[in-house]
Formats: sequence, structure tokens, C-alpha cells
Amino acid sequence: MNIIVTGGAGFIGSHLCEKLIRDGHRVIIIDNLSHGSLDNISPKSVFYKLDIRDDQLRKIFQREKPEVVIHNAAQVDVAFAESESQEDAEINIIGSLNLFKCAAGHCRKVIYASSAAVYGEPLKLPIDEEHPAYPLSFYGLSKLTAEKYLARCAEVGGFSFTILRYANVYGPRQTAQGENGVVATFLDRISKGEPPVLHGNGEQTRDFVYVGDIVEANVKALDRADYQTINIGSGTACSINQLFNILTEKTNSALPTIYRKAREGDIQHSCFAIEKASRHLGWLPRYSLVEGLQILLEMQRRGG
Repeated sequence: MNIIVTGGAGFIGSHLCEKLIRDGHRVIIIDNLSHGSLDNISPKSVFYKLDIRDDQLRKIFQREKPEVVIHNAAQVDVAFAESESQEDAEINIIGSLNLFKCAAGHCRKVIYASSAAVYGEPLKLPIDEEHPAYPLSFYGLSKLTAEKYLARCAEVGGFSFTILRYANVYGPRQTAQGENGVVATFLDRISKGEPPVLHGNGEQTRDFVYVGDIVEANVKALDRADYQTINIGSGTACSINQLFNILTEKTNSALPTIYRKAREGDIQHSCFAIEKASRHLGWLPRYSLVEGLQILLEMQRRGG
């Protein structure tokens, strides 16, 4: 298939593009390189340096005739979204709407990368897809709004969609910034000999999912789970203290932990229910947190 991947030069998108190319697909990457890197782009792909808000996007769709679009491009920094909410909305809502409108008449399907941030403070655990969505951040609100625009655009535009709500993704190429970068942030500070900083008491829990599992979920969604919204996570809660202890052991670090005041708006606990992913995608996570971190650290040691 001809597949457009927005954000294909970034952390998750680049891993996805490599997998799609290995599977024999023709991959067209659209990325403005605001956070992505040319080093992440496979020479076997077609690359357009373009912002998803650009009017030229339509011409790319007309030229490349994609069958599927996987939309990973986004503004993902929660703190930035709080201080620059208009810019966040322009990228995540207006940019996405521009993309969805281009898909009409050209694609059979759009796969959209959404976020656990759409749920807000959990009313129950684990969080399933029927859980009310009350985002606590402008970032979560922009991702939820784009979900709703996608459903409407698909209805009037004659294409199908799958929304994948990601838990806290980690893995090679992740940078120490943005919404879910706690693993990358810890490792960045450890590599610099700087004590990692934990906000709150460290007992808050998150659902960490390895990037390779995220890639597999997207691949399965190419021809499954039409018109579905699906959680993609490990289904296992891990405290920030537990994460730090694993990383300390695996890096032989003797650095102390600095505890600071909890950040306003941070939820205390989060963990996904993933039964729907198993039922509709035939997907379950392959990597445990320990296994995923081991792969990440080995690749870092090799300079990958």
C-alpha cells in the first residue's frame, strides 16, 4: 500500500515507518522536523518537509494517492500547551483537521495517534475506553477534540478510521521532553551524572508501553478495528519509584533521587484496560517494562 505517515521523522513515527517498509509498503513521510530528525528517515521512504497546517498538503495527497494515513504528527509537550494553548490547538486541532479533510476522497482509512491525556483524572482503574473523557490539560483537550473532528470528517468524507490512545510510550529515539518522556528524562540525567528529579512522592503510577508494541498495534490497525477507539498500553501499573529503581539497577547508577513538589494537574494513578485491543486488533503487548528497558539501554550503549 501507499501509506502516509505524519511525524514519520519522530520517535514513534520513525520506528513505524521502518516496520512498514520492511513489510513491503511504500511509505510517504510528512514532517516539519520541529522535533523529528533527518537521521530517523529511511532512504527507502518518500519525504516531504511540510507542516500539516500547510495548504500544500492537499497536493501531496493528490500526487501520492495514499490508501492509508497514520497521523502521528502533534505538539506533545503538556507544559507548552498550558502556556501556548493557541499554538497547541493550531497544530493538534487545525492541523489535524486539514489532514482529515485532505484524506476525504483519497484514502480508505486514517489511523490517529491519541493519548491517555484525554481521560483526565481516572474515576476507576484500569481505564477502559468507556471511561468518561475529561482532560485536565490543554494538550489532552486538543487530542480529544481532534478525535471528534476525525469521526465527523470520516462520516462526511467516506473513509474509515481507528483511534489509538497511547499510554506512556518509551523506547529508542525518544527525547527528554514532552508528555510521556519520563524514561528518556531519567536516562538523560543519569547519563549526565545529574540526579533524577521526581515530582511528588514517586508513588504515582503510570502504564509504560514499549515503542515496538505501539508499532505493532498500528500495523494491525491497517485492516482491522474500523471506527473503533482503542487503548494501547501494557495493562500494568508501575510507580515512578519502581521505574527509577529499575533504571538505577540497570545503569549501575549511584545517583540520589531529588523529590520536588507535585506538579499541578498531574494525575496520581493511570493504567489501561487493553481487552478491547485484544478483541478488535488481535493485539497484546509483547514486551514487559524490564524487557523494553533492556532493549533501550542496549541500543543506547551501541549508539543506536
